[in-house]
This record gives sequence, structure tokens and C-alpha cells, in this order.
Amino acid sequence: MTTQAWNVQEAVDGCARAGIPWIGLWRHKVQEMGVEKSARMVRDAGLQVSGLCRGGMFPAGTKAERDKRIDDNRRAIDEAATIGTDVLVLVCGPAQNCTLEDARQMVEEGVAALIPYAQARGVKLGIEPLHPMFAADRSVVSTLGQANDIVYRLQSEQVGVVIDIYHVWWDPKLYEEINRSAGHIIGFHVNDWLFPVKDAMMSRGMMGDGCVENARIRRAVEAAGYHGPVEVEIFNRTIWDTPYDEVLTQMKERFETEV
Repeated sequence: MTTQAWNVQEAVDGCARAGIPWIGLWRHKVQEMGVEKSARMVRDAGLQVSGLCRGGMFPAGTKAERDKRIDDNRRAIDEAATIGTDVLVLVCGPAQNCTLEDARQMVEEGVAALIPYAQARGVKLGIEPLHPMFAADRSVVSTLGQANDIVYRLQSEQVGVVIDIYHVWWDPKLYEEINRSAGHIIGFHVNDWLFPVKDAMMSRGMMGDGCVENARIRRAVEAAGYHGPVEVEIFNRTIWDTPYDEVLTQMKERFETEV
């Protein structure tokens, strides 16, 4: 999403030109291009897929709607397996026609319902907590502690957490919860928090342009045992309007100096 206007082919080609060996894909882009075709493009370029975003969105006011969402998550698991990643990122969903408590229970029940299918397809389910300002429209899982609680209760090797710096940097229990995540961190996203916040979604910045201690958090994540690919995920209209080869060059430079 850092190169939002590119389709899968353009993003794959851009990563190859920039010498970036991994790419994080989003479902709507993959579906536009075609799942099998997207998988072939990635393979032909010699890249690997760090994760597919997004599954989730579990809470709903009726059982029929919740079942539809579980079915869509099974399709997302299939897509992840086809494009060659073992990580499906879950943005768990807001409360819809229910209480916050009920919505959080629906999230846990939804993840639990997917475990057998995810296991059969070789895909892990990564619960990504979102900043509390997204609780009303995107996720009732707002802290890494909440995500860890779900993982510990479900006790499945198929379920882990995805840590996105933009969403968790503020948490006074962050480093305690990163330590508690040891053994089940399956994704790590870096960026920065720009201030003042003018748009909740679009206030991410290039690493080093905001207030986040990227390097410190990365050290903590690695100390907790995660040594997989690190995704740079930036929603920012200025970056989206910049030539993307320039964005990828800057991204690599900032990754070396700030992360």
C-alpha cells in the first residue's frame, strides 16, 4: 500500500528494480489482477510474499452475516496459500449492531472457527491490533495486550499477532506485550506517526519523519524471536503522489538509517 496506485504487476516490477526481495499484497489488488496471475508474477520476479492483507471483519448483528464473513475469510486463506504466503493479516472489525464486549467475543470466535481450515491450508492467522481511534470503524482489538490474550486463550500454532508500529507505539505496556508475544509474532510493519494528526488513516509517514522509535521497537521485536520480513506500510497522500521508484529508494535508505 506504500505504492497504492500501482497494480500487482507494477508493484512486483518496482520491488525487483529496487532490489526488495519481499512484497506485502492486499486482497483487492490481487483480486483485480487475478489470484493465480498474481502468484505467477511474484514467482517469475523471484520475490516472496510476506503476507496478505486483509481478513477479519468478524462482528455482525446476525449469525447469517457472521457466517458470510467466515466464508470470506476462508476465501482469503485460499488466496494467501495460492500466492505463496503463510500469513493472513486480520483486521478484526468494529462493533456492528452489538456491544463492544459482544464484538470482541465475535472476533475471538471467528478466529477460532478458522483455525482448522487455516491449518489445512498452511496459513497462519495474524491478529493486528489497530490504534484505538479505529475502534469505531475498523477494529475492536485496540492493543497488543488484547491480541495476545486471544492468542493465549486459543492456544493454536496457527494464530499469532502482527505488530504495526503506527498502531502500537503509544502503548505504555508495549515492550511488556512484545515480550509476551515471543513465539507468536508473525508479522511486523514499520512507518511513522506524523503530528498533528490531520487524517487518522493518512497520517503515517516515512520512517524518521515522525515521533516513533522504530529502531527500538524493532530491537524488541527481534529480541522476542521474530526475524522474518519487515513490511513498510505507509498510507500517505503525499507519498502516494510521489514517483514510486523515488519512494522505494527513500524507503530503503530510511530503513537502513531509522529502523
